[in-house]
Amino acid sequence: MQMRLAEGTAGARIIAFGGYQPARVVTNDELAQAAGTSDEWIRHRIGVVSRRIAGPDETVADMAAAAGGKALAASGLSAADIDLVIVSTSTPETMMPCTAATVATRLGMSGPGAFDLNAGCSGFCYGLAAASDAVRAGTSRHVLVVGAEKPSQWIDWTDRSTCVIFGDGAGAAVVGPVTEVGTAPGIGPVVWGSDGSMADKIAIKDRRSFFSQDGQAVFHWATTVLHPIAKKACEAAGIDPGELAAFVPHQANLRIIESIAKKIDAPQARVATEIVYSGNTSSASIPLALVAMIGRGEISSGAAVLLLAFGAGICYAAQVITAP
Repeated sequence: MQMRLAEGTAGARIIAFGGYQPARVVTNDELAQAAGTSDEWIRHRIGVVSRRIAGPDETVADMAAAAGGKALAASGLSAADIDLVIVSTSTPETMMPCTAATVATRLGMSGPGAFDLNAGCSGFCYGLAAASDAVRAGTSRHVLVVGAEKPSQWIDWTDRSTCVIFGDGAGAAVVGPVTEVGTAPGIGPVVWGSDGSMADKIAIKDRRSFFSQDGQAVFHWATTVLHPIAKKACEAAGIDPGELAAFVPHQANLRIIESIAKKIDAPQARVATEIVYSGNTSSASIPLALVAMIGRGEISSGAAVLLLAFGAGICYAAQVITAP
């Protein structure tokens, strides 16, 4: 017997992005007294000025559906066109039910494949790679990928080493096939990996614990290990770093972002710094940064953009995309 395989495509592309952030803005001054810190310390150490925090009744699924709905509307597709939904989150209210299935139903999709993934702050890039592979293999034609996080519900708000870093939000992308003959793929090969020996450096130990991290260890690792990964992703996509229009790393820490950006040798690339007014939104940070930069006209359609994600696991991923 010879098994038949689905007919795939030569490549996948991002059709549209969408983002959502809660209405409530929390400034450094609001956190300073409770956490025993100051606006000056937070700006110097992390680079954050303010962040968005979800309301007590605003869930990860709520934010994911809001971002996903915006991406779907921007794509020009209908809910019926989406046959797979991937939601990346490491901060759900509960492990069951699947957030992706809930999001699909809320957006009016009828029976798409749906699954959640947890690769920490790298989750959106992992989801983007999975979506691209599904489209290229013919398993799916149009995929909704969402990074949605509510770290505020896993934070000790008296711990200045963690509470000043994070914000809530969701970012999404609609991925589809490259349909025009001779058109290059819009999502390059992913370069990803992990280092489980450092898994305890960023963790929530159990259901009764808050988020914790060894900030110094993570900072040293990120600023010494990741820039070769970014360059390798450019090489895999056949793109010289000098051709990049933008570099969008995970918005973990402004000092980390600036350190990596200097080392990738992309002098023309605009560097995302959305952490300043959004905080670290974990797997939502890269799509939210892309939404903001495209909305401000800083990234034009067809531009080459390097994505670099890293976080709990320790997991990391990088890929070059073409802006929609």
